[in-house]
Amino acid sequence: MPIYEYVAEAPDDPEHSCRVCAKGFELRRPIDRAPLVVCPLCKSPVKKVISRINTPTITKPLSVSDAKKAGFTILQRRDQGVYEKL
Repeated sequence: MPIYEYVAEAPDDPEHSCRVCAKGFELRRPIDRAPLVVCPLCKSPVKKVISRINTPTITKPLSVSDAKKAGFTILQRRDQGVYEKL
């Protein structure tokens, strides 16, 4: 199930938000359910926030020995259209 983030539409107004929705909260919901429109605690209006995604970072390219250990075939260009297997 995906995790959705919600925040109050008026987080600075204490009359229209509680402590939970003023700061924002995460909720696990099935994809086929409609998004929340009110806070489950105080029933004030909330909006769905687009959150960051987690992407892997590549720190350095693979070396030839690391690529061979991973099972890749390493080819080196020798001439126009001619490659040699290392």
